[in-house]
Amino acid sequence: MEVWQQVLPYIGWIIAGSVVVSLGGILASVHNTRLKIKNGYPIEGMWGQSLKPSVDSEAKERIKLLTQENAQLRAEIGSLQDRLINVERIVTDSGYRLGHEIEKLRDDKGKVQ
Repeated sequence: MEVWQQVLPYIGWIIAGSVVVSLGGILASVHNTRLKIKNGYPIEGMWGQSLKPSVDSEAKERIKLLTQENAQLRAEIGSLQDRLINVERIVTDSGYRLGHEIEKLRDDKGKVQ
């Protein structure tokens, strides 16, 4: 009986604390959903099914265009990497070897003309 008498004054605080924690969780969930909508992330239902945005022909076309653009950018990055390798080789190459290759190119160009 003594234990209940000591806990009884705190019952109100315990209930209030659980209500505050519950409301905090609900507000956090609402805020999370709001941010997903604002930034275009898909919204999922209770069992993981996609609610918004629905996949329609416009979304499929957009995905197709983005995939093509991604492939083009990857190809461009590949060519830039090749060019960068050549620039790095020229910059780090010894002056003698670089001069020798330049003279060789000049000689080859003079022979062609």
